[in-house]
Amino acid sequence: MTQAYTHNLATQFVAGKRLFSPTAWMSLLAAVALLATLPLLNLILSPDHPLYVTPYAVALLGKFMCYALAALALDLVWGYAGILSLGHGLFFALGGYAHGMYLMRSIATDDANTAALPDFMVFLDWQAYPWFWAFTDHFAYAMLLVVLVPGALAFLFGYFAFRSRIKGVYFSIITQAMTFAAMLLFFRNETGFGGNNGFTGFQRILGYDITASSTRATLYWITLSMLVGALVLARAITQSKLGRVLTAVRDSESRLRFIGYDPLGFKLFVWCTSAVMCGIAGALYVPQVGIINPSEMSTENSIEMVIWVATGGRGTLIGPIIGAGAVNGLKTWFTSVLPEFWLYALGLIFVLTTLFLPQGIVGLARKLAVRHQRKEAT
Repeated sequence: MTQAYTHNLATQFVAGKRLFSPTAWMSLLAAVALLATLPLLNLILSPDHPLYVTPYAVALLGKFMCYALAALALDLVWGYAGILSLGHGLFFALGGYAHGMYLMRSIATDDANTAALPDFMVFLDWQAYPWFWAFTDHFAYAMLLVVLVPGALAFLFGYFAFRSRIKGVYFSIITQAMTFAAMLLFFRNETGFGGNNGFTGFQRILGYDITASSTRATLYWITLSMLVGALVLARAITQSKLGRVLTAVRDSESRLRFIGYDPLGFKLFVWCTSAVMCGIAGALYVPQVGIINPSEMSTENSIEMVIWVATGGRGTLIGPIIGAGAVNGLKTWFTSVLPEFWLYALGLIFVLTTLFLPQGIVGLARKLAVRHQRKEAT
């Protein structure tokens, strides 16, 4: 059975026409081309040119794409498998911390060309790195941690939760509890992750100045590539036989068991895939924003991810990407004008979406398109 699903996924990748319609492919390519051009307008044009894009705008859009990747990951489990997670902020932060460990070890070297300890370790009078920092001065190993740490935690947590048939609101509550417990742990100085301040002050990545425009543009393009790749992968999964089983898990898990399917493996697969995608988003987020701390694990951040998905359109893949961009764009404007009222505005967005846009922005667009077609037909 597993071989059949693997073959089906491979077929979906080879036959790209099954993943998206020709119109959808053209729209996707046009959007990618437009987004990919923006950093060039920063690198090539002078600041006084009307088409010049500021470094702040490039970094901001890069951050939004990291959020979009996290929203896409959440939509994969919530929109298609019906697993509502209120703890995806933990996977996002773990990926960020794994990359941040490498960036912290790249900050400075002593006279013997040996990596110096970060300031928070010096403050605590530590003489050496903790054991779990071993080999984090190697970029490839740090990137391996970005994938393995969220994936391993998701597998362990998901295996016991799904095997115990915990689902619905109970599953959401324990994911929230797990995230909150991890946040409290990372706030402690003795854990070796910088405590309340976390990691910051990054200077280089792979020997390049992390604040240079060319480096930021490269990070932007990598983030865009990862987002597009994740979208194609998620589309391949959801359009395959595996995706139909996941939809059956969402709609009626008991009936799926009755006809002979064990949902455990399917739920574990999509859960771990989503966690890894979220970890990659966090790893791309850290060098572009310049900081990672335990506040990224807060339950509020995980709830915000749910709002991004709901606003854009749950179970649509492209909707969460739109929702993440729209909500965070509004947040950027709102927090600069009325920062103390942003949480109220966020709650209002969720309430209005639930009442008037149950299928999100994409659902509204589809309804309007169908209505327009009916008018033309009559």
